[in-house]
Amino acid sequence: MFGDLPSTWFTSAPDWRWLIIGYFFIGGLAGGSFFLAALIDLFGRPQDRPLARLGYYIAFPAVLASGVLLILDLSRPLRFWHMLLESNTWQPMFKWYSPMSTGSWALLVFGAFAFAAFLAALADSGRVRWDWARRLRPPGVAGTFVAVGGGLLGFFVAGYTGILLAVTNRPIWADTTLLGLTFLISAASTSAALIVLLAWRRRALAPGVQALTRFDSIALVFELIALAALVASLGGAARGWFNAWGVLLVLGVVGVGILVPLLLHLRTGTFRQGYAVPVAAVLVLIGGFVLRVVVVLSSEGAGVLV
Repeated sequence: MFGDLPSTWFTSAPDWRWLIIGYFFIGGLAGGSFFLAALIDLFGRPQDRPLARLGYYIAFPAVLASGVLLILDLSRPLRFWHMLLESNTWQPMFKWYSPMSTGSWALLVFGAFAFAAFLAALADSGRVRWDWARRLRPPGVAGTFVAVGGGLLGFFVAGYTGILLAVTNRPIWADTTLLGLTFLISAASTSAALIVLLAWRRRALAPGVQALTRFDSIALVFELIALAALVASLGGAARGWFNAWGVLLVLGVVGVGILVPLLLHLRTGTFRQGYAVPVAAVLVLIGGFVLRVVVVLSSEGAGVLV
């Protein structure tokens, strides 16, 4: 009977703390950065290729770090391979109905795409002299495959952590279907902010940075809408945020992470451009991290649903 229960059905709090919060945040950066880099490579100007390289430089180390955080959170980290292989037969184990199994395989395959794009970015910049690696970036067939395949997987990785929470039986997590969408939009916003933060001093990338800043502004507006819809969808369960967690959500996520960056984006003519851009990017990153802190820890402290 218990063997039929989904892997996300908890009889008590799963004790997900800072390692999982870090995994959710950094994994979102990995997926979002690759997705944005792939869009720039496929549809952007040739002059913006260095901007896309930054996205690939972020994605591969970030997916490695998120994988390490996920493994360290396991009760027996050295047995992480049990999430991918059957221990008796050593054959690949994929459970399409399990968000954990699907997510583990998506992270692994996405890591392979991120590694290929990372090597291509290094070769394209001249840091390594591997002509074959240059072909792993568009516009060639192999490069287009890497960009499209990795971009789609990055899109999935950026949002699936919210879906993983939503299919549990935990308070708040199970009371809405909008966590995946909210995490996806947040990942897009934080990834754009991180790329902007790394590129803002490079004059040659100024047009691309301005375009990414406009994109981030749009993403922040959608994130604000998604958060409002998420709170409304919780119904009575929203009372779980009528406490310090709710204050942190309003001040840390909505205020610091969304409204202040939007104000800085709108008033760059008043502020010095050199200060407004990086300050807004840092605040967006802080807000994205705080969002995951609130969502994870506020449910951890609540009782299990029955």
